[in-house]
Amino acid sequence: MKYIVLGLGHFGKSLAVHLTELGHEVIAVDKKLAIVEQLKDRITHTVCMDTTDREAMTSLPLKDAHAVIVAIGEDEGASLLTTALLKQLDVKRIIGRIVSELQRTVLEAMQIDDYIMPEEEAAERLAMRLDNVDIIDSFKISDRYSIVETRVPSKYVGMTLKEANLTNQYKVIVLTTVKSYEEKVSGKTVQRNEASGIASSETRLVEGDLLVLFGELSDIQRLIQKTN
Repeated sequence: MKYIVLGLGHFGKSLAVHLTELGHEVIAVDKKLAIVEQLKDRITHTVCMDTTDREAMTSLPLKDAHAVIVAIGEDEGASLLTTALLKQLDVKRIIGRIVSELQRTVLEAMQIDDYIMPEEEAAERLAMRLDNVDIIDSFKISDRYSIVETRVPSKYVGMTLKEANLTNQYKVIVLTTVKSYEEKVSGKTVQRNEASGIASSETRLVEGDLLVLFGELSDIQRLIQKTN
């Protein structure tokens, strides 16, 4: 697939590099030549351009892109002007980055309802980890439902999921289990995680493994607290 990423700060750079590594064609744009030059060997295409310049933007293959992501963070004015310009140019899918409530209000007024809030989402995930040391990571699906990664509770070590009966007891679904292991890479020890595939009733819970749970956060927390 083809993506255009506008703005190569920490977020935009990371997104463009990861998309490229996943095999997608990525055009990454920033107005700072030094950043563009630095990333030219890690991203499919890099372009130095002012994204608020209509004439310059029309030189990009906007119509061919599956999505154009406005990743500009620090300059809210430039982000909003860029988004408005993309809207005028009839780009089929615009994904905006939001760093303030005012920016969200303006995007919604422009009928841009596909947006991301990386700072807020990262802060929420960290708060959940700090609130409960047994939560390794989490992802909020909606106001009610979350996906949470936690260690296998000692109470259930050695059991199969059928024997543990977590779904009936706590109204949560185990999506998969994850094994953590260490690997030497260029002389450094790196922590790796490997999922075991879709969990079944015969999946056995092993000490040190991680559980990936889906359900209401209150139910997941109830499971964690009652099995400590």
